[in-house]
Amino acid sequence: MTPAIRIGPLVFPSELLVLIVAAAIGLLAARLFTRKPAAVTAAPPDTGAVLWRALIIGLVVARLIFVWQYPAHFLENPLRILDLRDGGWTGMAGLAAAWVYALYAALRRKAPRPALLGALALASVVWIGGGRWLAPTPQAQPELAELVLRQLDGAPAGLAAYQGKPTVINLWASWCPPCRREMPAFSAAQAAHPGVNFVFLNQAEAPLAVTEFLAQHAPSLRNVLLDPAGAASRQMSNRGLPATLFLDAQGRLVDLRVGELSAASLAQRLEAIQEPASGD
Repeated sequence: MTPAIRIGPLVFPSELLVLIVAAAIGLLAARLFTRKPAAVTAAPPDTGAVLWRALIIGLVVARLIFVWQYPAHFLENPLRILDLRDGGWTGMAGLAAAWVYALYAALRRKAPRPALLGALALASVVWIGGGRWLAPTPQAQPELAELVLRQLDGAPAGLAAYQGKPTVINLWASWCPPCRREMPAFSAAQAAHPGVNFVFLNQAEAPLAVTEFLAQHAPSLRNVLLDPAGAASRQMSNRGLPATLFLDAQGRLVDLRVGELSAASLAQRLEAIQEPASGD
């Protein structure tokens, strides 16, 4: 399953599509479960409204728990809490909050229990199952080893030089606004995590344009390579940029994020790829 869905010129992370599908299925199920026979004149309970509130509560809690886990990245500018483009969520905490509200509504507000809990259970199964389906199976990615890459001076390059340590590969382009916005977070992470390889793989731009951009906007970045054909983004993210691959020390793909990362959401994913090394 590709981690990104392309609709014309727009590219959306697949996890967003799974969330939308799960919510739609839950709302449709609630409508079907509360359907009354034609002879019954009483209006069916508004189970859909309860589900909408559960969804909103779940999303808010998922975001706030994430912020609580990484507070240092939000203290300087608390308004970043509202910037949801970084994909910073604690999904299971949000799901738990949605269930707590649904149970409260079923017990205290006399909402129809079978319809409400059945619809929420169906939506939860779709969301969890879809997330597991989308999650990359930890395995080597041989197509990455076959990429024809160049250094900024035109010399041949390859990703084999970055084996043996957890590795972050960022696919970017200078014309991409989210790519530019996340570069300070990557620059700081590269300096703070010497035990992690950070590779910045430019997609299909001329060497001179890349060199000039880096000199002006990101002079501290190391390990910048050129992918002249843009093959990595075609293979890994359906040409969506920015895209970031997270590999463990064995070179296995652990996570793939299509879209902008903040310092906090980057820190969350760095923890995941460094855990196996810390347990050795």
